[in-house]
Amino acid sequence: MEYLKFILYGLIQGLTEFIPVSSTAHLKIISLWFGIEDPGTSLSAIIQLGSVFAIFWYFRNDIFIFRNSSSENILDSFLLKKLSTSIIIGTLPIIIIGSFISFFIPYFLDNNLRSNFSIAIISLLMAVLMFLADNSSNKFINLRNHNYLHSFLIGLVQAFAIIPGVSRSGITISLALLFGWERKDAAKFSFLLGIPAISLAAFLQLIFSLNQFSYFSFFPLIIGLTTTFFSSLLAIDFLIKYISKRGMKIFIYYRIIFGILILLNL
Repeated sequence: MEYLKFILYGLIQGLTEFIPVSSTAHLKIISLWFGIEDPGTSLSAIIQLGSVFAIFWYFRNDIFIFRNSSSENILDSFLLKKLSTSIIIGTLPIIIIGSFISFFIPYFLDNNLRSNFSIAIISLLMAVLMFLADNSSNKFINLRNHNYLHSFLIGLVQAFAIIPGVSRSGITISLALLFGWERKDAAKFSFLLGIPAISLAAFLQLIFSLNQFSYFSFFPLIIGLTTTFFSSLLAIDFLIKYISKRGMKIFIYYRIIFGILILLNL
């Protein structure tokens, strides 16, 4: 049962970290529906490392290009530097906001915004936002011609993903679409922006959770991390390909159903 529990945690974390439905909300709610304990912030942070490894692996070629951006093509070199700068600008808000919450009000989210009712309402509100974004027009902005103000604002709303139910990819892709981004590039920028954000959040939570490592069984935890890694890879690949062709409608419907089911089970 211990192994099955950690496999379930890994599947939920991996499949929902990158698609716009909120991994934190699903770890809590689905665990409750299956009759197992809420993994809580400590175990969630450890399991999330599997998603961190997955996003680094999936975008390893992009990361390598950033590291070796001395391209002979002046235009390519400029675009790489612009995208790198955009990611840095977009990461600043979540570093500032996340650090403030972690150090000064560490239990605020758990005490106020981790309730089932809160998750349900936020899920329904996110469905409305995603609907508006998915039906917005003039999608002509991409990774080549975006501006730094977009980078900052998308990074700013990314910080709201610390609220259970919001979804980092959901809110960043939605705002990019509302700004007029092309769907595929909105999804890719969301993931690239998520590399430092997810990594920092996971390792920060991990530091705060070091004293709880002794409570977790080693081998089930490794199985959970492995499950998270592979399911995360599937989710990233699926979302980039799916959104570029069909948009976010399926996730909007899912969020509405998810929110209503939670409210009916209160």
